[in-house]
Amino acid sequence: MKVPSIELANISKYRGEQMGLAMLFIILFHTALPRNDMFFGLHRCGNVGVDIFLFLSGVGLWFSWMKTPHLKRFYWRRFIRIYPAWLIIACLYYIPRFSGDWVDLIGELTINWDFWRYDELTFWYIPAIMALYLLAPPYMMLLRKHPIYRWLPVLMVLWCILVQWVPPIHHAVGHLEIFWSRVPIFFIGINFGEMVKEKKEIDGAGIWMLILAFVMSFGSTLYLEQMTHGKFPLYVERMIYIPFTISTILMLNRVLRRMPQWFNAFWRFFGTISLEAYLLHLHFVMTYIKPYHLGYWPTALLTILVTIPLAWILHKCIEWGISRLSHQETTHPTRP
Repeated sequence: MKVPSIELANISKYRGEQMGLAMLFIILFHTALPRNDMFFGLHRCGNVGVDIFLFLSGVGLWFSWMKTPHLKRFYWRRFIRIYPAWLIIACLYYIPRFSGDWVDLIGELTINWDFWRYDELTFWYIPAIMALYLLAPPYMMLLRKHPIYRWLPVLMVLWCILVQWVPPIHHAVGHLEIFWSRVPIFFIGINFGEMVKEKKEIDGAGIWMLILAFVMSFGSTLYLEQMTHGKFPLYVERMIYIPFTISTILMLNRVLRRMPQWFNAFWRFFGTISLEAYLLHLHFVMTYIKPYHLGYWPTALLTILVTIPLAWILHKCIEWGISRLSHQETTHPTRP
């Protein structure tokens, strides 16, 4: 029996669902579980949700850039999607903790600069993705002119090795390992963008290689976390996340196309508010649930149930604010 082809267009078709599932993985990863629990390694594998976000973001950026290759418009659309939500949450988090250092507070509210200074990880994904968005257009323009530069992510992997093992580099920028080790998967996502847009297919026989890649990457990640957690450089695992991410996305696509509409609709909805859910779930929801010691699954489930309506409200408020601002600009274009 002929195995159906692997349709890369499904990466775009089910992008929203994948974003929602990635947010689920991240919440499960952030939910505390004892080190000696038999499911500790599996729960740690949820960290790959970040890489799924980055890969899918890269694919989406290629679509956006090819549709409107206008630098100012590109940056504005990224800014308006990320920054309002970030500014609201940053104010709610950092202002109550204000210690009198105005420079530090302004740096935190604008670019979360303590992440860049000494790897303060409270909201690390936000400054990381904003930096990657800045680099994306030059990279995409370079690819259009010189396609050979699609191989640059290989050098990005090499850079991660240099950051870990070359002392001068490690001392200078080693504190940003969590950023450097996620850079390759973002640009690999951009590389995939053209193939996804052109609806390229992988011969059905490739499913066995896909399954092998998934089993090897998932299995090695599971083993490292369950058996040797804390005893290996983190960048090693995050390099494994590269095939783990791509194979997981392609495998999930084959599952999602067979799922009922209501199932996909729920995860697609969760995907649309994934940014707001990321900003809210850990420090504004889970932190208030943990003291009750409900256990792993009740804590994770309750976090999801509380986060979803809060994230939706934040998302809608920002949408309303942006639409009002746009309306005023249209109605009164010359108003100072």
